[in-house]
This record gives sequence, C-alpha cells and structure tokens, in this order.
Amino acid sequence: MATLKQVAAHAEVSVQTVSNALNAPHRLRADTLARVNRSIELLNYRPNRNARSLRTSAVELIGYCVPNWPNRTHLVMDQFLHALCAAAERTARHILLFTAEPGVDGMPTYDDLHARRLVDGFVLSQTETRDPRHGWLKNQEIPFVSFGRVWKETTQPGPWVDVDGAAGSALAVRHLYDTGRRRIAFVGWPKSSGLGEDRLGGWRTECKRLGLPTTSLAVRCREDSIEEGARVTGELLDAGREVDGIVALSDILALGALRELTRRGLRPGPDVGVTGFDDSPLAEVVSPGLTSFRQPMDLIAEELIAILTGGSGGAPAERLLQPELVIRGSSVPG
Repeated sequence: MATLKQVAAHAEVSVQTVSNALNAPHRLRADTLARVNRSIELLNYRPNRNARSLRTSAVELIGYCVPNWPNRTHLVMDQFLHALCAAAERTARHILLFTAEPGVDGMPTYDDLHARRLVDGFVLSQTETRDPRHGWLKNQEIPFVSFGRVWKETTQPGPWVDVDGAAGSALAVRHLYDTGRRRIAFVGWPKSSGLGEDRLGGWRTECKRLGLPTTSLAVRCREDSIEEGARVTGELLDAGREVDGIVALSDILALGALRELTRRGLRPGPDVGVTGFDDSPLAEVVSPGLTSFRQPMDLIAEELIAILTGGSGGAPAERLLQPELVIRGSSVPG
C-alpha cells in the first residue's frame, strides 16, 4: 500500500498538501487538488483511519449495539439498521456492529471499543427510561447520538433524533373519528415504557379535544406480542365497552387485535377500526391490510449521521420527525 510520502512525491507536492487534500480540500487550488487526487487514485492510497481520527477528532467508524430480541426478529429495527449503514456509507463512513449487556453492565463494552480506537463514536437506539448509556458517554466525552429520547429525564443528556409518537396517536384518533368512530380504545405497553406513555398521552389528549370518552378504554399489555394484543382486545370486548375503534401502540399489538376481532365474528374496518404503528412488512400482507404509521427511516438515519459527524450545518441536535399515516382496510368503514 502506498504511503503519504509516496503520494506527495508522485504528485510533486509536499506531504502537508496531500494531507490538506484529504482533510481540508478547500485550502487547495482546484488544479493542485485534482493533481493530488489523481495520484491518490493511481497509487491506490488509503488513509490510516486511526491516525486521521486522532488528528482531526473526526468520527470515521461508528459503533452500533444490535438490540437483543429473544426468540424473534424486529422487522422495523432491521429496516433502521439497513438505513443507518447506507447513510453512513454515503458519507464514506462505516458502521461496526456489536452486542453488549443491557444497562450499566454493558458500559465496559462501549469503553473498550472506544479506548482501542475501534470506533470513534456511537449511535444508540432502543432507549429506555433513564437509560444509563447516554449520561455515561457524555461524562466520558465520547461522541454519540441517540435514535429516541431518554424518558423521564428533565433534560436530555445528549443529541437525539426521534419520531413524534404522541402526534401519531393523536392523528390515529382523528382518522378514526373522521370515519365515524366514537369509542376509541388504546392498546399499549406497560407503564414503565416512556415511549408507550408518550403515545398514550397523544391518544388521551386528542380524545379529550374531540369530546370522546377515555375512562376504562386504555389497556396495557404485558409485552409486545400478538397474543397480548388479542388478550386485551378480548378484555375490552368482554367488558362491554362498545369499542368501535382501537389505536394500538405497535403493529404487533394491532395484529393481535385483528385476530381477536375476526375470531369473534367482527369485521376489522367495517365494525371496529384498527390502527397500528411502524408500518412493518406484515401490515400490508394481512387481510384486511393494517392501517399504520410509517417512520421515515432513511431521514432518521441521515439526521443521526449528520449530527454525529458534524455535517448538520448548525441545525439543532434534537430532531422530532413526523410519522406518515398509511391507510389500509383495517380502518375503512366499509
């Protein structure tokens, strides 16, 4: 592999000029930059990543901890990972995948990866209530950005990009209301989930704004599963709530609701309108198709990489993006 000195000799410039071509091309005249770049290409020169990141404090290689989903895959997060890798590669950067223990037990893994210069910074996801990773990375002055906020914190400990789940739930209520529904239930996660409480709040606020009842119409699942979605839907129906709409916190729970409604001879859509969240691949293959919210994964990934690498052009380091409502048969009256 060619060295920096060999590139400089080939282009008949100084080593500093080659360094400027790589790290500060705006400092060079156009003809000089073109000559150096030709030499770099002809000699197949590849900069030393560790040396460059140490010298410029640039985030070149980005670490991402792959979430652990016991006994199942998570289709939406798989989409996010693909979008994140693509966004990084468009800026000539790459993602290093790793696994770590949840909570504070995983901090040694983050510390080791950064201390050995295997990564320059981190993208976090699957944030939890009072997630310890953010504060620890901030205290260690290690660059990071988070897909998701740290719930129940008065101030966020670092930059983040998130999707407005409360706005999505509110829009789901308005959509069902516009199709004639007047008793709209919410199927959510345990109270310990900050994300779940955020989406629940959007449902409750919009129901009150429209004059719709909320008492005894919000139910919590023990976990995010089709079985739990079906179980709590059955509880709502058995309690005589006269539900004609269901806003489910996730597509998985919504699929459970569809299954239970169908089992009881009710028609999702004409009899009970159902919406999910995430617009997973399953949403468009079930019958009827599931109305859901699509998260802008490509934009999320681009914003995360831009914030982490300093390419956001001074834009805020906290970005709340809007989901897109995708209407299918599960919410259409008939």
